[in-house]
Amino acid sequence: MENLSNSVIFPKGDKATSAYFTGNVWVQMLVTEEVFNCPVYNVTFEPKARTKWHSHPGGQILLVTGGKGYYQEEGKPAQSLQEGDVVKIPPNVKHWHGASKESWFVHVGISTNPNLGNAEWHGPVTEEEYQ
Repeated sequence: MENLSNSVIFPKGDKATSAYFTGNVWVQMLVTEEVFNCPVYNVTFEPKARTKWHSHPGGQILLVTGGKGYYQEEGKPAQSLQEGDVVKIPPNVKHWHGASKESWFVHVGISTNPNLGNAEWHGPVTEEEYQ
């Protein structure tokens, strides 16, 4: 199982609520929207951890900084992600992202156009969907 201890860039942050994630996930806010109107956050997923299905009215950008993971839009196959990948998620696209079974996964998330509203959270990604 891959360990990220030698490649940590930003602080791990606080453990996130299970309302939005499956498994153990930590979030560290890096930039707040009150100041720059562009929330930026570091998200660390333990192996097998993932977001629930969600969408962003203004879109989202993911910058993968460590480990291996997945990104999937509803109705499309999952994409493998690794350090250096950039994912541009259009507004209102239902999706999930998270760690692979064998590796931790870390990304910087950027909520674009936050003035259009907060993320909308849907149901969990089932084990079948994750496979």
